[in-house]
Amino acid sequence: MGTAVTHAPATEARAKDPEPRHGPGTPPRPADLKRRGRRENLAGYLFMSPWIAGFLLLTAGPMAASLYFAFTDYNLFDAPRWIGLDNFSEMLGDPRWRHSVRVTLWYVVVGTPVKLLVALGVALLLAQKRRGQAFYRAAFYAPSLIGASVSVAIVWKAIFSDDAIVDRTQKVFGIDAGGWTGDPDLIIYSLVALTVWQFGAPMVIFLAGLKQVPRELYEAADVDGAGKLRQFWKITLPMISPVLFFNVLLETIHSFQIFSSAYIVGGGAGGNACGPADGSMVYTCYLYVQGFENSRMGLASAMAWMLLVAVALVTAVLFWSQKRWVHYEEGGR
Repeated sequence: MGTAVTHAPATEARAKDPEPRHGPGTPPRPADLKRRGRRENLAGYLFMSPWIAGFLLLTAGPMAASLYFAFTDYNLFDAPRWIGLDNFSEMLGDPRWRHSVRVTLWYVVVGTPVKLLVALGVALLLAQKRRGQAFYRAAFYAPSLIGASVSVAIVWKAIFSDDAIVDRTQKVFGIDAGGWTGDPDLIIYSLVALTVWQFGAPMVIFLAGLKQVPRELYEAADVDGAGKLRQFWKITLPMISPVLFFNVLLETIHSFQIFSSAYIVGGGAGGNACGPADGSMVYTCYLYVQGFENSRMGLASAMAWMLLVAVALVTAVLFWSQKRWVHYEEGGR
């Protein structure tokens, strides 16, 4: 008879080796994990160190210094002298400062909507499939690449000066208004025309949003007999409202920061930096005058922080208002 072979139960084998093996090696100890985490963090900070140094030296440091100078009398040559809130009280009582606020608000309220309307209109045209579509997109976007340069501002000033192309075109239609850059009431319109001409960036963003609208919605609207205008109000605008909100926010902030075009078209260092009779005296232009022409860096710093607070408040209002008119894909607002 053969000898019977018996096997120990599996439970006994597990009892002799209570700790399961997860691999050929032993699991890392907590101390090893901590050391590895510290090495990874150190490597991350080393890679981030150029950005951190740039932020501290070029952004955070100057901002802290500017906040301190806002409460001092400082002219770049003498040591700053603490004067408390005198800069802010003088600024609020300055009629030229109030005029710069009115000019800037007018520029923002008029220039930003017109620019976005033109950008949306061109985006709607370019969203249609047609021959040479890529060329037209590049051509309409090109002004946004060069529009903020000093050379374009100089050319723009020449176009709207006396007896230039705009003045001669007006005379053809019987309008003898003269050059816009020399008229305190018209120079601001030349700045609005310049910013509208740079509609390429928001146009591209609108175009990307239009591409995301499902075509089935328009097909269903056609079946229901909805016209193009009704489709635009009921389908296109609600579907691209997040993109519209982004463009409104971005362009509003940019409009508050206008400087180079207003400074060059208004006259620059060769004349009145804020245009004839302060016609193009936007906020940043008057800030430049106080800081670098009048050597009042303390007052200019106070103006800069006032602008920062104003832009932050406008941004907060825009974010609050988006709950009422911005529609997202999940159905929320």
